[in-house]
Amino acid sequence: MLLRFTKMHGLGNDFMVLDLVSQHAHILPKHAKQWGDRHTGVGFDQLLLVEPPTNPDVDFRYRIFNSDGSEVEQCGNGARCFARFVLDKRLTMKRQIRVETTGGIIELDVRADGQISVNMGAPILEPARIPFQADSQALSYDVDVNGTTIALAAVSMGNPHAVLRVDDVSTAPVHTLGPVLEHHPRFPQRVNVGFVQVLDRQHAKLRVWERGAGETQACGTGACAAAVAAISQGWMDSPLQLELPGGRLFIEWAGPGHPVMMTGPAVRVYEGQVRL
Repeated sequence: MLLRFTKMHGLGNDFMVLDLVSQHAHILPKHAKQWGDRHTGVGFDQLLLVEPPTNPDVDFRYRIFNSDGSEVEQCGNGARCFARFVLDKRLTMKRQIRVETTGGIIELDVRADGQISVNMGAPILEPARIPFQADSQALSYDVDVNGTTIALAAVSMGNPHAVLRVDDVSTAPVHTLGPVLEHHPRFPQRVNVGFVQVLDRQHAKLRVWERGAGETQACGTGACAAAVAAISQGWMDSPLQLELPGGRLFIEWAGPGHPVMMTGPAVRVYEGQVRL
């Protein structure tokens, strides 16, 4: 069986997108792992599945698999590509699209200038819901890593994030500390790890180690989590701009209880077919 797919990216965070509305197939974690290999497959950070909704109040269902085959709750850059995809494929004519994910319902707005804004919902800061093991909620937590104490913020944007402030992202220990924190026992569902360098009140640089994918060129939920941590701790003000290796994202957040708004591009790279 041949399946049509589209290769897309949001600031270099790349995706294989499958339309399972007009095509019918049962995708398993092993398929994501096989296709995700950059040497023997299509190669991507995440596989995005566009499915019919199970909720009558939304337009589509959105599922996400990392390149290691693990299914995750949310992907911000993927959400923007999702919006561009369903419009390009004429699966909808709407420019404001409601989508259900494992992490909750998100709202996508395709703007006239081609940029896509995503209402990512309100961040989750309660440790048990992130999930993160802590006695009580705090802005910053001390975590022991091989005898060294690391200060980090813990935030869920539908998926768990640890955010660390660093002096220089270019020398930050993304590839050594990132995987260690990803599998730290205080994060029972593993965690994405963001390293943020604050430049001024409204500009910062960010690198993200994503669970199941490693460092990516950009991470939308990671940018949202970094913005929440920076605003909560008084480092930065909303709206703010985050510079990732793949480009810039714009984030707005009015504070606890309010949704995080993320705006950025989504690009179609090519079309192809894979055999299931």
